[in-house]
Amino acid sequence: MGKILPVDVGFQFEQRVEFLPEDSSAILLGVPAAPGVFCLRGEREADEPYIIKGADLRRRLRRLLAPPEEVDETGRPVLSKRLNLRERVRWIEWTRTGSEFESGLVLYCAMREAFGAEAARKKLRLHAPYFLRVTVGHEHPRVYSTNRLSKRAMEETFGPFQSRAVAERYCDAVLDLFKLRRCWEDLVVSPEHPGCAYGEMKKCMEPCKGGCSAEEYAAEGARVLAFFRTRGESMLGDVAAEREKASEAMDFEGAAALHKQWEKVKAAAGMADELVRPVAELRAVVVQEAAPRDDGEKLEEAAVFLLERGRIAGPERLSTLGVRAVREQTAVGSSLFAQPLMLAAVPLEQATGNSEQRTEGQNTLSPEERARAVLLRLAERADEAGEAEIAERCDYLSLFRRWYYRPEKQRAGEVFLPNADASWPVRRLLNGAARVVLGDPVQMDAVNREAAREKLKAVKTKVIHEGREGVERVVPMLPKQSRRKAVVPGDLVEE
Repeated sequence: MGKILPVDVGFQFEQRVEFLPEDSSAILLGVPAAPGVFCLRGEREADEPYIIKGADLRRRLRRLLAPPEEVDETGRPVLSKRLNLRERVRWIEWTRTGSEFESGLVLYCAMREAFGAEAARKKLRLHAPYFLRVTVGHEHPRVYSTNRLSKRAMEETFGPFQSRAVAERYCDAVLDLFKLRRCWEDLVVSPEHPGCAYGEMKKCMEPCKGGCSAEEYAAEGARVLAFFRTRGESMLGDVAAEREKASEAMDFEGAAALHKQWEKVKAAAGMADELVRPVAELRAVVVQEAAPRDDGEKLEEAAVFLLERGRIAGPERLSTLGVRAVREQTAVGSSLFAQPLMLAAVPLEQATGNSEQRTEGQNTLSPEERARAVLLRLAERADEAGEAEIAERCDYLSLFRRWYYRPEKQRAGEVFLPNADASWPVRRLLNGAARVVLGDPVQMDAVNREAAREKLKAVKTKVIHEGREGVERVVPMLPKQSRRKAVVPGDLVEE
C-alpha cells in the first residue's frame, strides 16, 4: 500500500510503465482492475499531466488509451466527443487504493505535487471549512463564524462545521444563554452610544454604554469559552447543582425553572457535532478498507489514517487476525456475548528476540498491541512531518470534512475520536476495523420459547439421586442407540 508523504518530501506513484500505442492491449492488461489514482504523462516533462481517480483503473484507462472505434478510409480515427489520449501519452503511473477516502487523499497529494497548492485547491474545489472563533484577547470579546484560521487563535477557534449555516445556528443558540455582544464593530465606550436591540431585550451586557465593568465582561467571555471547550458541561454542571439545591430547599417552582434552563442548555450543546473542538486539539483516526497486496494474498487487514497536527498521515495496515465482531446483544439478552472476542495468535515455534524485533507478519502480537503499534507509527510520521501551514491545514480539514459529514449510509469506513484523557479507544478501534473488513456481525435468529417448551415436553426425563436434598436432579434421557452385531468369520460368505 502506498504511503501519503508530506508535501515537502514529495509524492510518488507506486507503479510506472511506459506506454506504446502498438502494445496498448498488453500494457493495459497489466493495470489492475481495482480502485486507485492514475497519472498520464507525455513525452516532454513540460507537458501537463492528466491525473484522475477511478473505481476501475483498467476500464478507465481503456476509455482514454484504447484504439478508436471508427476510422476513415486513410486509417485515421474519426473525431468524436470521447477524450482519447492515445497518441499523446508516454508514461502511465498509478497507485491502488482501498477506499474512496484514500483515493481523495492520494489525488490531492498527487495534484499538489504536480500543479502546486493553489491549482490543486481549485481543481478539487477545496474550500476551507467554517469555524467559530472567540476573541478572548480582545477588549470586548465576541463570537463569530469564519473560514479563516490564524496560528495565534488555534486554541480559541472551534470546528470544523458542516457549513456556515450550521456554525451560525450553533453560535446563536449558545449566545442566547449568555450576554455577550453580537455586534462586529470596535466599540468605543460612551454613555451616549445608541446601543442595539439585544441590549433592549437584556441579551447583552451593553459594554458600549458602560453597562458593565471590563472585568465583568471578561468573565462572561471566559464562561462562553469554557462552554465551547467543555461542550456545555461547564454550564450544565452549574445549573444541575442549583437545581438540586432548590429541590432540597423544597423550592419546586425554582427547581422546575432551573430544569427548563438545563434542557435549553442541553439542546444548545447538542447542536454541535462530536467533531467540533479546538482546532489545535483536533485529532481523529479513520479506518478504511485496505487496498489488496501486490502478491494477491487476501489478508484481513484494514487501512488506518491519523488526522493530527493539521495533516492526515497514513495509511498503515492493521491486521484483524484474532478479532471477531459479535452483536452487542444476543437474542436471549445474555451479557456473555456483549464483548468482542480478542484472540492473541499463538506462534507455532518459540519466538526469539525482544518485542521490537517481532513483526506483524509473525502474528505474535495481540490485537491490542498491533493497534497500539500502528497508532505509534502514525504518530511518529505526523511528528516527522511537523506542524502544517495554515493553507495546508485547511486543505486536509476540507478533505476530512467532505468525507465526515456525509450521510451515515453513504460514508464508508469509521472514525474514532480520542478519549477525555487524550488516549485512543483501542478496543473500539479494533471492533471498527473488524466491521470494515469482515462486515457487520450476522444477527442471530430469535429464540422461540414456546416451541422450545413443547420440544422439552416430548423428551423423556428421569430423576437421579432421588430423595437427596440439594443433589436431586431431573435430567433428560437420551434415546438408546442400537448395538451393532459383532461379525464372526462364519458370517462371511465367499463369492
